[in-house]
Amino acid sequence: MNRVMATCLLALSAPFGVLGLPAPSQAAPCMVVTLTGTQGGPSSFQGLAGSGTLVSYGDDSNDCRAVLLQFDAGRGTSMRLSQVGVTPGDVAAVFITHVHSDHVDGLADLLQMRWMQQYKLPKIDVVCSGDAAAAGFVMSCAKLVAHTADAYVQSGEIAQRRAEDKARPAGGPADLANVRTFAATDAPQVVWSSGEVRVSAIRSAHVAGHASYRVDTPAGSVVIGGDAGNDTPAPPRASSTSAQVEALAKGAQVIVHSVIHPVMGPDGGTGFPAPIFHRQSTATDLGAMAQRSGAQHLMLTHLIPPLGAERQGPYRLPKGAITRGDYEAAVRAGGFAGGLTVGGDLSIVRLPARR
Repeated sequence: MNRVMATCLLALSAPFGVLGLPAPSQAAPCMVVTLTGTQGGPSSFQGLAGSGTLVSYGDDSNDCRAVLLQFDAGRGTSMRLSQVGVTPGDVAAVFITHVHSDHVDGLADLLQMRWMQQYKLPKIDVVCSGDAAAAGFVMSCAKLVAHTADAYVQSGEIAQRRAEDKARPAGGPADLANVRTFAATDAPQVVWSSGEVRVSAIRSAHVAGHASYRVDTPAGSVVIGGDAGNDTPAPPRASSTSAQVEALAKGAQVIVHSVIHPVMGPDGGTGFPAPIFHRQSTATDLGAMAQRSGAQHLMLTHLIPPLGAERQGPYRLPKGAITRGDYEAAVRAGGFAGGLTVGGDLSIVRLPARR
C-alpha cells in the first residue's frame, strides 16, 4: 500500500482528518411543531386560521425540514404555511383527525395549489380513518378527497386551466392525492413512515372516524390529539380527556390538543350546547393528562373560546373575554408543571430547544 492511500484510509477511519483537523460532525436531528391554525370550531375570529399542525423533521443542516407533515388542514392552512416558507409541494403527507369542516376546509386549497403549480411532484399522501358509520350516516375522508374539487370541475375551471396546460392531471386536484385509509383501533398502529419518521394512529372519540396521531423521530415525539374527548359522552366520568390519547402520549415530549375552557360548560351561563361541550377536552383535564403522561410540553390549540373573544360564535361570555392567563390557570389547576403554549397561529415548539 502506498503512503498516499494509507493516509486517505486513516483520514476516513480516524476521528480527526488530515493535518489533525476535526472530522465533520453529523448534523443533530431536530423536529419543529408549528400550529398552522388555532381557531376553535367552525367560526371565525380576527383572522385565525382553522385547525392544523405542521410537524417538520430533519437536522441542523436543513433547518429541520427533510420531512414535512401536516395534521388537519383548516381554513387558511396554505396561507399559514406560506408564512413559514412552506409550499403545498413541500408537504409529504396530510393526516386528517376527522372530517369536520373546521379541520379540512383548507385541504381543497392545498391540493388545488399543488395541482396548479407543482403537479409534476409525486402524489401527496392523505392519511385518515376509513369510512365510519354512525346513526344514519357515514363519515368518509376518502369521499371528501375524491370530491374535493367538484365545484371547480362543474364550474369549468379545471377544464379551462387544463386548456392552458394539458399536462395537468385531468381529474383535477384529487388526482394528486394518494388516499391511505386505516381502521382506527384502541391500540396504536403505524399508518405512515419515511426513513426515520414513523406516524402511529389510535381511535379516539369525538365523532365517528376520529383518530389521533403520534409522530416518532430521533429528535423526539409529538402527539396530535385532534378534538379527542372521553368515550363516555357526559358526566359522571373521571375526565373529559381520551384514555386512548393518554396511552398514545406515554413517553412523548409534546402533546398538541384542542381545548375548551370550563367557562363554556353548562354552568357558565353562555348557553353553549352541553353535548358539544362534553365531547371536547377541558383545559384542566388536559393539564392532568399531560402530567400523568410525562409530557414536557403541552400546546393548546382549537381554543374554545379564542383569546380575547367575547363570544364563541353566537354564544356570548357573560363575564367577558378569556385571557391567556385564564387558560394557563385552568391547565395548572390540573397539576401540569411542564412547558405550556396557549396557542396562537404560528406558535412553535422545537425539539431539542435551541441553546
